[in-house]
Amino acid sequence: MRTIIELPEDQLVHLDAHCRRENVSRAEAIRRAVTAMLAEQAKAGAAGAFGLWRDRTEDALTQQERLRNEWV
Repeated sequence: MRTIIELPEDQLVHLDAHCRRENVSRAEAIRRAVTAMLAEQAKAGAAGAFGLWRDRTEDALTQQERLRNEWV
């Protein structure tokens, strides 16, 4: 899909220098940057879930059983 973005002049200068070094188009450089950003967000999301239960006094199975008993 095509999109149009506006960049400040200083970012455009750095982007063009990067594109020359990597021998890629602006579009390819931006696609790579978006891919890297999304991967980093996914990684951060998983890291944020790690250890979520560490401060709980009740283990997951006990909590599950307690919650299911509320339904009866």
